Amino acid sequence: MSNQPGSSTAEEPDQPVETDPAAAPEPADEALQVPEALPAPGGAIVRAPGAVVLAVLAVGWLAAMLWSTRAAITSAQAGVTAISLSAFALPGVISAALVAGAAAALAAANLLARRGVDRATLRFVVATGAGLLVGLAAAVVINLTYFDNATTNVIAGTAAAAATIGGAVAGAGNARVAGAVVTAALGALVFVVAFSRARDPLFDLFGAGDTQESLVTAAKWVSRTESLLAGLVAGLLAFAYLTWARRRAQRRDPAAGDVRWPGYLLAGAGPGLLLLLAEVVIRVGGRSLLDLAGALSEADSVAQTSLGTSRVDNGIWVLFVGALTALIAFGRTLGPSPDDAAEDDGAEAVEASADR
Repeated sequence: MSNQPGSSTAEEPDQPVETDPAAAPEPADEALQVPEALPAPGGAIVRAPGAVVLAVLAVGWLAAMLWSTRAAITSAQAGVTAISLSAFALPGVISAALVAGAAAALAAANLLARRGVDRATLRFVVATGAGLLVGLAAAVVINLTYFDNATTNVIAGTAAAAATIGGAVAGAGNARVAGAVVTAALGALVFVVAFSRARDPLFDLFGAGDTQESLVTAAKWVSRTESLLAGLVAGLLAFAYLTWARRRAQRRDPAAGDVRWPGYLLAGAGPGLLLLLAEVVIRVGGRSLLDLAGALSEADSVAQTSLGTSRVDNGIWVLFVGALTALIAFGRTLGPSPDDAAEDDGAEAVEASADR
């Protein structure tokens, strides 16, 4: 029966109209409700695992460098020899202070993270303060145990500045990457000292003879070998630390995020960057000591210039070799992408059907 205009059934449809539940108005109380925010995966505060152990090892290495420098200076005669030895020992002390300040900053930042504090500004201030405390402690030890002269004050002041800068650098970046940089830098410094025992055999291997030219050529190849191996050690240590940190974080929280490839690249290059930064601190803070040592004689002037150039070259080599090593090691852990895996499966299915 059709509905005619004006009839009582004109307003009623032949078939019941189905209403869309989604189009139905929501109750007022439900419309005003705000959905709760879901926790972001890996939302926990990122910490540098093993920071306390790193701090202990780095501070211990700084103490060892201060002790060896003091032993060398006090065993020498006062005057020319002490000044020359102080200039030669300054780079080792500054590098150790830089790494120790960074390691102490990571430990202090971890304390904040355990308390649930995740403010970048506060973390940076605390990290810088931790580096400053390490630097002040090193300066006090130097002033109390070394000879009280202008040379001692230069070493103390430069070491304090280096530790403070190391703390600031560690507090400004990602905690895991900073931990990898500190680990790799500390390993590279220890390796360089251990490598000194192999320098004499390598000099003979690279043809060092009685002529000045052969000695310079052999010394250049020994330095390059040392830098290459130190960069390799730094890159492997950086990769190993980040891999360990990732597995440890995922054991605690399966949804924890991972450091991407730029983080591995920066971690591998970090030790070289720290060495170059240490060279800047040496040339700015220890300028008066280097000039004083270079003014002793023409040979000392040439030696200081040569050593400065060698340190810069070493930092550049460690930077690039460490970055490439960490990046290649990270690349070898990557599997095929889901699209590539699907294409491979499809190709294998086509080949299987063709064989049939």
